[in-house]
Amino acid sequence: MRGISETQIRTRLETENPWWASGDVQEGLRKLTPRPYLDLFYPFVEKSEVNRAVVLMGPRRVGKTVMVHHAVSRLIASGVPPRHICYISVDHPVYTGLDLDSFVKLYRTTAQPEDGRLQYVFFDEIQYLRDWEKYLKALVDSRQNVQIVASGSAAAALRMQSTESGAGRFTDFFLPPLTFYEFLVLVGRPDLVDTDRDEEADGYFASSDLEALNAHFVDYTNFGGYPEVVLSSAIREDMARFIKSDIVDKVLLRDLPSLYGIRDIQELNYLFSTLAFNTAQEVSLEGLSQNSGVAKNTIKRYIEYLEAAFLIKVIHRVDQNAKRFRRQNYFKVYLANPSMRSALFAPIDEWDEAAGDLIETAAFSQWFHEPDLPLYYARWKTGELDLVCLDATQRVAWAAELKWSDRFADRPEECDRYVDFALQNGLDRVVITSRTKRRTVRRRGIELQFVPASIYCFTIGYNVTSGRQHTNKA
Repeated sequence: MRGISETQIRTRLETENPWWASGDVQEGLRKLTPRPYLDLFYPFVEKSEVNRAVVLMGPRRVGKTVMVHHAVSRLIASGVPPRHICYISVDHPVYTGLDLDSFVKLYRTTAQPEDGRLQYVFFDEIQYLRDWEKYLKALVDSRQNVQIVASGSAAAALRMQSTESGAGRFTDFFLPPLTFYEFLVLVGRPDLVDTDRDEEADGYFASSDLEALNAHFVDYTNFGGYPEVVLSSAIREDMARFIKSDIVDKVLLRDLPSLYGIRDIQELNYLFSTLAFNTAQEVSLEGLSQNSGVAKNTIKRYIEYLEAAFLIKVIHRVDQNAKRFRRQNYFKVYLANPSMRSALFAPIDEWDEAAGDLIETAAFSQWFHEPDLPLYYARWKTGELDLVCLDATQRVAWAAELKWSDRFADRPEECDRYVDFALQNGLDRVVITSRTKRRTVRRRGIELQFVPASIYCFTIGYNVTSGRQHTNKA
């Protein structure tokens, strides 16, 4: 039986690194509009004085490989010699049996970079290498004058293994699905919102064409999570295949659910479909168990995996006094980005009965880009608030209600339950999103700030991906 020769491996390596010969990445990749997240990611790539590897993780098809190639192009533009940069797609069959140290040696003998100068090595789809975290840790500890970036799509496995094995040696960088701001950048319409001036008095940007912005916002809820979907009309016409087959099914079937003791993939798939259809709704382990016939402990384990795989986000409940419940019987589940629901079932229009839940999911997903933010929802006998953020002292920092309706802006007297919550918790304002109305009303000393949901989401996403502090805190 013939084996793969070293010549074949070197040929593949040269194919993956065309800049060794041409001086830059392929034109097709270079011309793609970079995600604004590149400006946040690149400093970690460039920084070499700290002996740490960067682990770029995120859901499938959010643009990790493209962002790596944009980082390569930026390194070259900054003066790094092209042969001092190596990209390796670990999952290619020709590399079977090689470990990370072998990859580095192979790169150096093939590209022959200058001795004594820093080299940059990018390992893509690192999860396909068995015990990758042990090899990566050893490579970092060996201090071979190489800056290492590893990327992969098995978010649940990568996160677990990086945390357990890479303490002090790995820097995790998470790339989520697109923000609404990034969506507009990719479709060439960031001009719909004026970012050249500071936010308005209420803390949010302004749009000169709200009708067009809202139309794009509805498009975002249907198609906006993944760059390929945004840029390809053909993929939009077959969303079910792209997202369900290429993203959801691969996460459920291939991305190591065994780490969480999951054996029945059909049960897991059924639960995910149920949660996706009911995104933004309050659920309970008891209710999900009765509905599916699956034990509560098993459902809890499934939910933990789906959240670690960045398919969903679980938000827990507080009461009117912002106190957390000792037993978390009820919680809300949001899709990590709303376009998954449209792919699994059907796209919506702005008047669809599910539009409110999808808009709420879209608004919540902007905040998922700040993963350590302590977010909750509040529910009590006479009311509910969709979004409550607690500070380090467990007091309410800010609160927001996520609507896709102008009703409350026209009838602020119907917002007294939000005023009650604010007064109870020492807040001076509550933000309430709308469809088109923008105004500020005072009731019993509390400011009710009504902001169109599209403007709200744009501003949050813009500030997060620009590394800015959001001025309004909600």
